Amino acid sequence: MSVLTKNINTDTLPLMERFYTIQGEGYHQGRAAYFIRLGGCDVGCVWCDVKDSWDADKHPQVAVADMVSEAAAYPGRIAVITGGEPLLHNLDSLTRTLHKQGFQTHIETSGSSPLSGKWDWITLSPKKFKAPLPEICKVAHELKVVIFNKTDFAWAEKYAALAGKHCKLYLQPEWERSAEMTPLITEYIKDHPEWTMSLQIHKYINVP
Repeated sequence: MSVLTKNINTDTLPLMERFYTIQGEGYHQGRAAYFIRLGGCDVGCVWCDVKDSWDADKHPQVAVADMVSEAAAYPGRIAVITGGEPLLHNLDSLTRTLHKQGFQTHIETSGSSPLSGKWDWITLSPKKFKAPLPEICKVAHELKVVIFNKTDFAWAEKYAALAGKHCKLYLQPEWERSAEMTPLITEYIKDHPEWTMSLQIHKYINVP
């Protein structure tokens, strides 16, 4: 499967990795969660920390039933689907099977591909390299904008204006520039209290 081709097979998906940990970012930070990272991305952020996920063909096709069975062996009942860009794939079967096992389904997406699957929580993290679709901006529960430089604040406001009125707003320093960006985010939030700081606590406490 080409990295740019939406996977229409709902029975198997290209799996890069899966692991049980805590959610390190955003609204559900600190909660136990099972992560399913799918291969394939057509966004290509230069500062991406999982570039190995970009080429879906490098990762094995794994049955949805097997993914969910392994997730269900753990006590946590939040399943976070991430990537890469998970919406390159049809996620209807995956979310349906997860719900049958009692999971809350969360997705982390750039919003650049059409939505599939049934989601209890949608985290939209828009990227400048490929803009999110307006329809995903409207249904996101959480907008998480990575701040790489000072101009990103205005860019964050652009997508906050497109989000629904109940969407949670987060600013997150890009990890390699966190020492420089975190103080700027702190000051920005003090002036714009509708925003909240998101820190990648999993990196600070050294868990996946």
